[in-house]
Amino acid sequence: MHRFFAAVPFGLAATLSFTAANAEQWIQVEAQPTLTQATDAAQDYAAKLPNVVGFNLPGRWHAIALGPYATEAEAEDARRQLRAQGLIPGDSYLTEGDRFQQPFWPVGVNVATLAPVSPMAPADTVASAPAEEQIIDTVMTPVEIDETPAQARQSERDLDRPAREALQRALKFAGVYNSGIDGAFGPGTRRAMSDWQAANGYDITGVLTTRQRGEVLAAYDAVINSLSLAPVTDDVAGIAITLPTGMVGFAAYTPPFAKYSAKNGSDVQVMLISQTGDEATLGGLYEIMQTLEIVPMDGPRNRDSKSFTLTGMNSKIVSHTEARLVNGTVKGWTLIWPAGDEQRREMALAAMQASFTPTEGVLPDAYGDGAAQDIDLMAGLDIRRPEKAGSGFYVNASGAVLTSADLVAQCTKITLDDSYEATVTAIEGGMALLTPSESLAPLSVAQFDSRLPRLQSEVSVSGFAYEGRLGAPTLNYGLMAEHKGLNGEEDLLRLAMTTLPGEAGGPLLNGQGAVIGMLAAKDAIPESQARSLPDDVAFAYDMEKLATFLSNNGIAVSASDAARDMSDSELVTVGRDLTVLVSCWN
Repeated sequence: MHRFFAAVPFGLAATLSFTAANAEQWIQVEAQPTLTQATDAAQDYAAKLPNVVGFNLPGRWHAIALGPYATEAEAEDARRQLRAQGLIPGDSYLTEGDRFQQPFWPVGVNVATLAPVSPMAPADTVASAPAEEQIIDTVMTPVEIDETPAQARQSERDLDRPAREALQRALKFAGVYNSGIDGAFGPGTRRAMSDWQAANGYDITGVLTTRQRGEVLAAYDAVINSLSLAPVTDDVAGIAITLPTGMVGFAAYTPPFAKYSAKNGSDVQVMLISQTGDEATLGGLYEIMQTLEIVPMDGPRNRDSKSFTLTGMNSKIVSHTEARLVNGTVKGWTLIWPAGDEQRREMALAAMQASFTPTEGVLPDAYGDGAAQDIDLMAGLDIRRPEKAGSGFYVNASGAVLTSADLVAQCTKITLDDSYEATVTAIEGGMALLTPSESLAPLSVAQFDSRLPRLQSEVSVSGFAYEGRLGAPTLNYGLMAEHKGLNGEEDLLRLAMTTLPGEAGGPLLNGQGAVIGMLAAKDAIPESQARSLPDDVAFAYDMEKLATFLSNNGIAVSASDAARDMSDSELVTVGRDLTVLVSCWN
């Protein structure tokens, strides 16, 4: 089973019940790294203010908060009054308490029974601030009275190392700091502070005031709160890892994956990878992962004998996968994140990378009964399919391919037999010439015959009628109906044959197994576009048109010397060795 752990395990249940039952606002006035310091601080505030509560936070920190307040407006009004009177720090901020865990002060407090603070409670329980201060605070909103540079330096000197490191992390998140998190405010940190001040319209001093530090930290904290990063131990998969539990939740086991699906409309997914295996298993997983829709084609890939990483991105998602061999098992994970939310993705990614720990346990080869069986699914995940696929055939010994222009128009990537990338070298008159990215060694190359078979004689087309789902081309038989098109086109052959779109681009063979044309895409023939023709009408570009196109693009045409008709099995062999699956990916 899978288990979620908060940073302070005993507080998680309280956190979940608390946030579910309370939508009020709190004023977080400060956080302390130790329970002793936090308790002392809470007692000091309680001597001056009502409704002071101390909460444990993730990461062993402890928050002191005021509340709850029924609405954000009431909480903000109280925050302004208390700040103007100097009763709470200038960097105090509002929060819904998403990260609050078990309360530690007052001892025995039941947060669920606390009544919301009256809107006037802060003003009723402390001496009223001078009228002049209240007027200034109102008139200058949202620009509030801030510290002088000297006061800012003094308040900065009061920060301990954890607070300094937290500020550096927040500045890095803001995109202005790119050095180490060491708590030392050297030139790099000062430059980051200056850059942040410039970007946010403040005087550039290189020293943040208390309020400015609060803004930097609040922006960072808001993202942390939305992610709800928390350690998760999945005992079945045998993996411990920190996950964005505010965005994903456990869904199902579909080996080799433990699936954590999106929640709260996040569109984020996590797949924990767990299976027994060796280097061959790892290599197979590496190949299979790249066929899945959740791993887009664009992005870096790295692999060695013990591990691999895969990053894929498109206009919709960014996906990152890591896996490695661990004591006879393959363990890893995949994070799928919506495109355009890079800061939060990087934060979640860093947490997962730092925390991933294989544990005892591994998913069995099968888990449960009734799993979906589908040629387009792998462990319940969609396998990426090309936008369209069809036929082509080899025309030289280096693997150049002739195919239909319609098939390869507007493709991000073109592959041959799902294995080799190719580019369009030339395109003209419904024909396209493809050049593979690496030299190939085809089993057979087209042998052309310029002699046309007599009318009503049998011809055949070799092609991937079902766009590769059968794994091999099929041979489709028909008759030579006419040596020209319906409008008298001299470069077209009309066939009495029922064809499927995937066969377009395949070679038209005579009885001797020689190529006498290429099946044309029906959409490329004007007659087919203008009117609905009978199903058994098809067209092919004749050998002369093909030979001219190939010669003009540097491909020498080979003539056939076959002298006898082939058997059906021989024709099937010729077609299989000659024909190639052409796929268009987008």
